[in-house]
Amino acid sequence: MSKNILHIIENKMEEFSKGQRRIADYILDNYDKAAFMTASRLGSLAGVSESTVVRFAFELGYDGYPNMQKALQEMIRSRLTSTQRIQAAEDIFSGPDVLAAVIQSDIDKLRLMIGQAEQKEFDRVVEKIMNSRHVYILGVRSSSFVAGYLNFYLHMLTENVTLVQSNAAGEIFEQLLHIGPGDVMIAISFPRYSNVTINTAKFARDRGADIIAITDNELSPIYQVSDAALLAPCEMISFVDSMVAPLSLMNALLVALSNRVEKDISAIFAELETIWNEYGVFGRMDDE
Repeated sequence: MSKNILHIIENKMEEFSKGQRRIADYILDNYDKAAFMTASRLGSLAGVSESTVVRFAFELGYDGYPNMQKALQEMIRSRLTSTQRIQAAEDIFSGPDVLAAVIQSDIDKLRLMIGQAEQKEFDRVVEKIMNSRHVYILGVRSSSFVAGYLNFYLHMLTENVTLVQSNAAGEIFEQLLHIGPGDVMIAISFPRYSNVTINTAKFARDRGADIIAITDNELSPIYQVSDAALLAPCEMISFVDSMVAPLSLMNALLVALSNRVEKDISAIFAELETIWNEYGVFGRMDDE
């Protein structure tokens, strides 16, 4: 249904009430902006109540407004250029209280992720990582920071981890020369999806490795080539991506893995504290 939502709206136009037509007209003219608005905001701009927007979603056949919104988002997410995202953000984040608007947007994403989380799939991902011979982590562009974060902490749990550097395409394949059956690649990819990540994941899969996708939805190209996947919404709509939900997902994954490893995490950090103190890694308040 997500790919045809605009056609559905057009085909049902004659069946809509006056208020619902206002919503339909606004969405058809501004679907790139409407896809990321709350029901209240969409109703305000269309000149109807929030409840009318919710009923409109049901009229289209969705379980509620969030599902209709998701359908719009999935239709346009990978198509938006940076310029279009900035334009779409003007109505959402242009008010005087930008701080509250952005934080609320991030909170909404965390709530959405909780609602969509599949514990069985999460457990399956943990199991694949635990049973792997070697873990390769890949993320480019803004996803590289999420990949680096996961790599930093995962290295404390196991030695068999490689952060694939993406400075040049040729170098990537050189780093993956020994990847094969029994290995796992954690491929992190969010819109706009990078072909570097997709092609590298295909290479790893062709060599026999399992692909774990960390992405935003089931229409993501990296999801299509994965053996298991964890989903987290990331769209901010402005020129930046919101990585709050993906990073929270990484925290959950790291905690779950730490509960499974044979190493004593307390002992590991006790040893690290000794090293840090001996070599003056961190400053102290009493040193000033």
